[in-house]
Amino acid sequence: MQTLKQLLEEKGGLPVVVSPKDSVYHALSVMADNDVGAVLVMDGEKLIGIFTERDYARKVILLGKNSRDTRIEEIMTQKVAYVTPANSLEECMSLMTQHRFRHLPVLDENQEVVGVISIGDLVKATISHQKFIIAQLEHYITG
Repeated sequence: MQTLKQLLEEKGGLPVVVSPKDSVYHALSVMADNDVGAVLVMDGEKLIGIFTERDYARKVILLGKNSRDTRIEEIMTQKVAYVTPANSLEECMSLMTQHRFRHLPVLDENQEVVGVISIGDLVKATISHQKFIIAQLEHYITG
């Protein structure tokens, strides 16, 4: 099966980021422009949080806050789980399932962000792997 490092290389692109001082409205605009459900919150080169659609729904809308006046730092998820390129896709899926989140930052050994994976990325990779296995088995059987 594909490694996390290979998945990131195939996926390409840089993670979508915002500043902790940005408004929620700005972050939502960035998310919409990039067609993503989460953005990393960076203070310079340091990952300090993640902001997701779930954060918006639960910490802005349900609490009656205003998107233009609320800063990301007020509502972002600060305890960010992450993985490294050495983690397997199965480990990532397990972590995401166990904690019920859909996005995982990937940090290298220097704690620098090298990417973000979504549950959709993992499902796509898993389906691709299963199709490969099926094709190999069919080839073996029909020989």
